[in-house]
Amino acid sequence: MSDLVTFGETMLRLSPPGNERLEAATEFEVRAAGAESNVAIAAERLGAVSTWTSKLPNSPLGRRVASELRGYGIETEIVWSDEGRQGTYYLEHAGKPRGTNVVYDRANAAITTAEAGEFDLGLIEDARVFFTTGITPALSSTLRETTLAMLKAAKRGGTTTAFDLNYRRKLWTPEQAKETLTKLFPGIDVLVIAARDARTVLGYEGEPERLAHQLASQFDFRTVIVTRGERGALAWHDNVVHEHDAYETETVDPIGTGDAFTGAFIARRLAGEGVPKALEYAAATAALKRTIPGDVALVTKAEVDAVVSERSTEISR
Repeated sequence: MSDLVTFGETMLRLSPPGNERLEAATEFEVRAAGAESNVAIAAERLGAVSTWTSKLPNSPLGRRVASELRGYGIETEIVWSDEGRQGTYYLEHAGKPRGTNVVYDRANAAITTAEAGEFDLGLIEDARVFFTTGITPALSSTLRETTLAMLKAAKRGGTTTAFDLNYRRKLWTPEQAKETLTKLFPGIDVLVIAARDARTVLGYEGEPERLAHQLASQFDFRTVIVTRGERGALAWHDNVVHEHDAYETETVDPIGTGDAFTGAFIARRLAGEGVPKALEYAAATAALKRTIPGDVALVTKAEVDAVVSERSTEISR
């Protein structure tokens, strides 16, 4: 039985070397990349037994995704499809003023046809935590129904449900996101949301602490975590707000930082830690992730412990 089960799309990420432009690229680095699998891997690295479930094309590219994820130590429960394709995205790194750019190529991916009846929902019912994100229902009308069904399965089994709103403006408008995601909120126990998304998608105003109180009050969440970028994050739980600043870090690759944060938070809560300690570990894991290329937080608990304890990890001899 898994501590954590996650559900969602994992793509293949293709990146040209350095800060090369996509239109001039002659080679690409290839990595698996997806919010829900990223969370599962980070949680596994911090002590949770994690399973990622999804639908993939029965093709070399689909098998490439599954093989890489298994290599990170998580379990995979996959529905293999003879239809649909493997979603990809292209990442062009750059500093200011150009900025990093993401180009999605995920239309007609196999995951967009995934229905709840294709999966073993008992896996979710038996888990301690079920996690998904707002990216998943943004991909298709079918996935909106599937996400809802999976949240209901978790509730039937007494499984804690965690959800990262994770708004992606290239997938849908704020109005579309709000209409869909607020219908899912009654099935969610733990909400993770960026302060900017609370304002853009849900129309909330005010400082992050106020946002957390408003969300908890309106939707009866058990825990609300509001991330604040360089200002760190705060968590509302049992009518108390806990805050933690971001750790100083030298950024190599920021993609996946939020997933690392969420996976670590879930893992430490599963281990019995209180919200303040889980928030501390989440912030430390996010800082470490920013030093690692790719979407995945390939960290160890010892490394996170060192950051939390403010011991230097610059040189290991």
